[in-house]
Amino acid sequence: MLDQALIFLLRAKKSTYAAHGVESTPSRPNSHDLRYDEDSFTYIDTYLGGKRFAGEEALWIDGSPVWSMNYCGRVLDSRFDGDFLKRALLHVPLERPFRGPAVYAEGRTHYLCQVDGSIDWFQGYEEILLDDERVYECYFHGGAIE
Repeated sequence: MLDQALIFLLRAKKSTYAAHGVESTPSRPNSHDLRYDEDSFTYIDTYLGGKRFAGEEALWIDGSPVWSMNYCGRVLDSRFDGDFLKRALLHVPLERPFRGPAVYAEGRTHYLCQVDGSIDWFQGYEEILLDDERVYECYFHGGAIE
């Protein structure tokens, strides 16, 4: 992907779900949609559910889709803190523009993210541990669209 597109993707991710962004008009019944536009770039994150969820993030350049990531996850314990997840996702690095960083921690809570592949074709898994017990997990995969 172009460097400009990657920089836009990170800015979009940090301006929508992770930043408690305002939802746009739902694209499907009961979906949660977050959109971010800038010049020729458009980013849309749409998901269904809450405690058990599935969704997709996608990037368009000049109206053509160029990248997408699907994800599916679940909350495993009532002690899960969604705000902690959002804070972790705000730290998504340029070299791993998928979900969050490899490791993020606050006190007894740890976010861990593993990824195989590159921006063009990847799969990964993230989890949140509280006192070494898994309270959340999410699988994701995606890549370039041609």
